[in-house]
This record gives sequence, C-alpha cells and structure tokens, in this order.
Amino acid sequence: MNYIVLDMEWNQPWPGSPSAKKVLPVQIRGEIIQIGAVRVTEDQQVADEFQVLIQPKYYRSLNRRVSKLTGIKESRLKSEGVAMEEAMADFRAWCGEDIIFLTWGFDDITILQENLRLYGLETEWTDRWYNAQMIFNAQTDGSNAQKALKTAMEIFGIEATRPAHDALGDAYHTALICARLDLKKGIEEYAGALKSHENGFHGAQLPGCIARRVFYDYADKRAALSAMAGEENECPICGRRMLGSRWFSQQGHRYMDLATCADHGKFLIRVRLSEQPDGKIRVSRLTYEATSEAAEAYIRRAEKADPEEQHRTPRRRRRRRSENHEPKIVQE
Repeated sequence: MNYIVLDMEWNQPWPGSPSAKKVLPVQIRGEIIQIGAVRVTEDQQVADEFQVLIQPKYYRSLNRRVSKLTGIKESRLKSEGVAMEEAMADFRAWCGEDIIFLTWGFDDITILQENLRLYGLETEWTDRWYNAQMIFNAQTDGSNAQKALKTAMEIFGIEATRPAHDALGDAYHTALICARLDLKKGIEEYAGALKSHENGFHGAQLPGCIARRVFYDYADKRAALSAMAGEENECPICGRRMLGSRWFSQQGHRYMDLATCADHGKFLIRVRLSEQPDGKIRVSRLTYEATSEAAEAYIRRAEKADPEEQHRTPRRRRRRRSENHEPKIVQE
C-alpha cells in the first residue's frame, strides 16, 4: 500500500464572463489545470513524484487571479498542457493499485471527482482519501482551526524548498508533513477527528450540499455579508430572493444562516470570507438542504443563542451583529 499526497490547481471563469454562463453536463467548481503528487510509502518514506499540466477544455481563458497565484500562463498551458483524458490515464497508471490519497484540505479530491465525472471517467479509484489537515490537528494541538500549509510546516520546522501554489511544490511539502505523522493511527481515528472538527465547517462539503458559488471583489466584509443576505441570497431551485434569519459565526471566518424561499422552503447558507491579493473580499458560498447535517448544526447553534436575542426581529439581529461582531478576514 502507498499513500498518494495530492495537490491541484484549477481554473475558474471570471464572474459574468461567457464561460461562467456555460451550462456543463456536470457542475464543477473549477477545471483542473495542474496536478502534483508525491508517493509516501507504507513505512512513510517520501518517494517518487508526478506532475502534469492540463489544457482546459471548458474554461479555456485563464483567470488572471489564478495565473497570478500559480505563476501559470495561458501560453504555457497551450504549449505544455495535455488533454484531461491523457493526464488522468498517466496519473492513474503512476498511482498504481492499493493507494490512499492524502490532501491538505477537503477541496482537491472533490474537485478531482467532479472533473472526472465531467469527462465521463471513473471515480471509484479516488474514493479512499483523507484530509491530512485533520490528522495533523489531532496529533499536534488538537484544535479545530484550519491551518495553512505554511503554518504546519513552521510547526514541524520544515523549510520551504519548493514554490508555493505550485501543485507539485505544495504536494511535496504536504508529503514531508505526512511523513512525520502517524498516518495509520490518524486514519484509524479519522472519523472522530472529523466529527470534532466542528461538524466539518472548516471547508468540508457536508452531505446535503446542493449548490456552491464563489463571489469576488466586495469592497469590505460588511458589503460581502450584506450581498449574501440580500441580492445574492437566491433560491437554488427557482432563483427568487430568499429571506434570511440570522448569521451565526463559526471558527475559521465562516458564517451560516437559515434562509427561506416562499415557494421551496428553507435552505442553510454557509459562507467563508477571505481577502484577495488586492485587499477586496472573496466569498465562498455553500447552500444545503434543510434536512442536512449542516442545517441541523445551525438549529443546535440557534438553540444555544441568548434567549433575549431570540426575540429580536431578524433585521435588528443582523444589524446588531454587523455593528458589534464584524467578522475577521483571513489572509490567504
């Protein structure tokens, strides 16, 4: 058995662009443009590496933010990138059989699976995977806080020798961290670590998630939350504006609200605010069914709220929170 430490970079269409309006056979959050992976043996030795550039088929115009962050140019993708089908065939052959994927965060595997389904490729071989960040937290400070890869490296005294935001570079540094963890024990105790991780509110896409969108360029945090409760608070079924109830803050700069559509009922909204390189605010928004685990977590949180606050109108509650409890923004 081998561990495959995986990291990817993906492209997203610019909001409002023709690509963003495309209706794809399978909904994806981003189209993969780079895969980096490092093999860690069963006795936790860092072994060989794999990397490939992929020429996007659906989101062909490279988002300038993605290009700035990764250093990948559109011209390089055109000259060096291969088709998704070829990249996946090579990657799967390199991985071999009896493997467990490890990622730093929840997004990489789910985005990989979305892309595989979009191209009509098998996904079953990617089903065995774990978020190494959960194992790291459980075996270090026991916290539920989401940690940047750089932070984990500093805790373990690992010097960066590869570029950040490069798929292979990030995979290599993650592999060095994984080599210092008790992976076998971490996997055995993973369910408990995940459950204690605040019901997955640090990036996990919990069961019942039916929509995900990313919004950019809000002037400040108040404007971002106002938009999420206002003009962008659309029903995932009919698109009509929904009425929110109350934002509750979560660790990791996340917020959740229970919104109601007059025709289709209640939906849980989860958002995460982060600061863009230009100082403006980006919002990652997830919408869940009212019967989902995430919605149940909201209800439990609401039951613990100050009884006096429970009797305030939703509008007054939101104004009070925006004045006295403005969210902090995490620098990515």
